[in-house]
Amino acid sequence: MSDALIPLILIGINLYMLSIFAWDKRAAKRGDRRVPEARLLWLAALGGSVGAVLAQQVFHHKTRKEPFRSILLAIAVGHIALAVLWLAVPAPFWKPAFKTLYWSVASAL
Repeated sequence: MSDALIPLILIGINLYMLSIFAWDKRAAKRGDRRVPEARLLWLAALGGSVGAVLAQQVFHHKTRKEPFRSILLAIAVGHIALAVLWLAVPAPFWKPAFKTLYWSVASAL
């Protein structure tokens, strides 16, 4: 897989998270079936934490819900740490392991 695809995939996941939070907020207002919190957190963990945090603020959705809020924040901090690692450490040291881990987790879900 090309390195250029990774940012595109992450953008797609984060846009999807924005839409899922919007849908869940609308469902909450209507009293309709909701998206389980575990699913929201898994999607955030797969790379959608930026979209989830942004959606949380834009839609004022799940902003006071604990432990959801704390778990989402921990996922976002982890993603920031991975991004810093990605930019700071030369790729030959971590790139093969990261790609294998990411795709094995993504394909398992």
